[in-house]
Amino acid sequence: MEQVVVVGASLAGLRAAEAVREQGHDGALVVVGEETHPPYTRPPLSKQLLAGAMEREKVDLRWREVDARWRLGVRADGLDPHRRRVVLAGGEQLPYDGLVVATGCRPRQWPRAGELPPGVFTLRHVEDALALREALRRGGRLVVVGAGFIGCEVAATARSLGVEVVLCDIARTPMASLGPELGAACAALQLDHGVELVLGRAIDGFEGVGRLERVRMADGSHFDADVALVALGAIPNIEWLQHSGLDVSQGLGCDATCTAVGSPDIVGAGDVATWPHPLADGELVRVEHWSNAAEQGLLAGANLVRPVDERVVYDSVPSFWSDQYDVKVQSVGFPGRAERVRMLEGSIAERRFVAAGERDGRLVAAVGFNAARRMPWYRRQIAQRASLEDVVAAVGEDERALPLAV
Repeated sequence: MEQVVVVGASLAGLRAAEAVREQGHDGALVVVGEETHPPYTRPPLSKQLLAGAMEREKVDLRWREVDARWRLGVRADGLDPHRRRVVLAGGEQLPYDGLVVATGCRPRQWPRAGELPPGVFTLRHVEDALALREALRRGGRLVVVGAGFIGCEVAATARSLGVEVVLCDIARTPMASLGPELGAACAALQLDHGVELVLGRAIDGFEGVGRLERVRMADGSHFDADVALVALGAIPNIEWLQHSGLDVSQGLGCDATCTAVGSPDIVGAGDVATWPHPLADGELVRVEHWSNAAEQGLLAGANLVRPVDERVVYDSVPSFWSDQYDVKVQSVGFPGRAERVRMLEGSIAERRFVAAGERDGRLVAAVGFNAARRMPWYRRQIAQRASLEDVVAAVGEDERALPLAV
């Protein structure tokens, strides 16, 4: 393998490039990234960087240590897998012997986004965070449309700056992916910190002349707003692959080893990759969290330079965290696959607990509030396909478990 190309210069792409070198590849290595910035970490964008507690240079990752040719500010426009060429903006064709696709996601835009008044933001890139930070410093009222983890984190950060916040979602609870019981706990957390919640109602549009003035609801009511954040989830960046013949129906379709289906010289990693996760009974999953980008990037890069019959299955248990006010919300496993949720440790009222998600008698997820020391154990139980009955028994005998309020 003479030249390896990594398309995507964020966390997953960086980790893949590191793994390619660590596995002994001593040929050419080229990393292509659409952003002009070198790789940086994104979690601070909705928290420390947004709040002004961290400056721009502090989010950069350690990329200079990787022996690679960095093509930053260059967009990939197409792929010819038969000739093994990445087509770059402007028509240049970049040859490869092995390719890592790590192009991530972009924010889901509001319909007719080009007609929005100034003051409506999305949050994905460092420039987005800095622009939103400047807008929040001017004060006024922030309306957040979308109460997922990004929307909830921005609401928390804005409240820490003294900004009035309205948090909206068509779902009936924030963090709806955690289920209704835990979503209610997330709602209580926001309410206790002065956030106005508008849930179970649809947003119709944004209005203003020269600047944002109000957010209009589908029922005809409206909220005054000086700043708005649209946080409606993300879309995988697969348009450049549309004519490649690869499966891009739900992201880049990969097998369990992160190898693109039908193309052993291509692997996928991070937000853009879809694969049959063994712990999800082979269901296709796509995971948009920091830990997955880091872990999958490392394994995909290593697998790319291994013989096909020696490639390793990627079965890491998904995990994510979200810092909101004085609470660290953590999840491991697959909360969306749980049929039932059971409180195993601590108390929702005290905002220090672990709740378990069960499916067919097996532990498939765990969600914790301020239970960071407990979550690695639950992640191991999910990886071992432990039954909920065995987990309950083990927790009952564990002196480190949080006392369960009754």
